Amino acid sequence: MTKKYQVVGIGNAVSDVIAKTSDEFLSENNVTKGIMQLIDETRAAALFSAMKERTETPGGSVANTISGLGSLGVSTAFIGRVADDDLGLSYASSMVAEGTDFPNDPVVNAELPTSRSMIFISPDGERSMNTYLGISSDVGPSDVSENVVSDCDFLFLEGYLFDKDPGKAAFRKAADQAQSSGARAGISLSDPFCVDRHRDDFRSLVSGSLDYFLCNEEELKSLYQTEDLTDGLTQGAADCNLVVCTRSSDGVSICQGAMRWDVPVVPITPVDATGAGDQFAAGFLYGLVQGFDPETCGKIGGIAAGEVIGHVGPRAATSIADMLKEKGI
Repeated sequence: MTKKYQVVGIGNAVSDVIAKTSDEFLSENNVTKGIMQLIDETRAAALFSAMKERTETPGGSVANTISGLGSLGVSTAFIGRVADDDLGLSYASSMVAEGTDFPNDPVVNAELPTSRSMIFISPDGERSMNTYLGISSDVGPSDVSENVVSDCDFLFLEGYLFDKDPGKAAFRKAADQAQSSGARAGISLSDPFCVDRHRDDFRSLVSGSLDYFLCNEEELKSLYQTEDLTDGLTQGAADCNLVVCTRSSDGVSICQGAMRWDVPVVPITPVDATGAGDQFAAGFLYGLVQGFDPETCGKIGGIAAGEVIGHVGPRAATSIADMLKEKGI
């Protein structure tokens, strides 16, 4: 029976709030240029009110992946947590307008506001990011709808949410529901420091109800406490059916059982690496949805990542579908 969704994602619902600013603005507001900083609610409110002519777009790692999949014609839904405030309502309506179902209603009378990443673009093109995590990191089991998760072919989880116990419980619930409904569930490990903090729980998850996991080389080595890539891949393949490890300009290494594929990427001078991993995941998952072999999935992921690092912003600016057609995929 055909499922309603080909891919459902669960992750941080972070609204990207973008404004062009002067270097003087950065100095006056004590914004450190060119880096990402986590900030508290008071600081977030002050910076948000100081931003002029801002634009708001739905963001977050897995949300960006889901958006990329939607642009390729994949039927999608995104489970995330936003407040019933202006940013939260905008986030939810924007996801729906893009073609992705947002099944969770914004939380009324929420203790925390909608998460936001305020991105200041200075005249030289440098991006200075100040991120307030807000309500998005409080995703818990009650946010996971069995009707949604059991009605998909693939489930994709965001490792960042594993930093809190409710997030861990939500992921276990979702992975178990996906498995029982015949869906394939997987996760992006997201961050090596997050893996360091929760290694045993991650190992338990990937060796349990998950069918695949995506990571970069640092995250893989952290997960298995090794400095050897092959050793990490071997341990990963023993834990999980499909292991996908991105290696920047060295391409991607994929393991499934005793099989290994090392897929090269076309060298590109990066303009902005933001979103490269998110769009790689979109390309790879698109390949899985289409039933392609792992090597072809890796190639598609590389094409999608290459497109996004060639310009400013975390989402594709040109049609990935057209790029795939040009390459005969």
